[in-house]
Amino acid sequence: MAITKTQMKHLTVGVLMAYAITAIVFLGYAILITYTNVSERSLPTVVAITTVLSVMIAGFDAARGAENRGWLWGMVAGLVYVLIMAVIMVVLLPTFSVDMRTVMTCILGIAGGGLGGIFGINMRK
Repeated sequence: MAITKTQMKHLTVGVLMAYAITAIVFLGYAILITYTNVSERSLPTVVAITTVLSVMIAGFDAARGAENRGWLWGMVAGLVYVLIMAVIMVVLLPTFSVDMRTVMTCILGIAGGGLGGIFGINMRK
């Protein structure tokens, strides 16, 4: 499975879009928590939903640049997203550790990317 320039461009743009969406949602949620009575208890749900939707978009865009196996390119986009997020967490939070929530977020990220990839490859046809 050779990576072409077009495929790399779609993968990169997809992951960058996913992070832009994540940043916007997290910033909006932080503002809600700060200035309203919204509780932080909903944070894990917001993170899970945002992760899945963001990686679906990344997977969708990554698969649009693929000739075939959109699900695989979507999963790659999800994996790249999750790995970058893990590096950010390790750098910013010295007490970061891998727990069941982290594993579930990784699984959701990769699966969401695969689902987005299925949609993306089929939109080409």
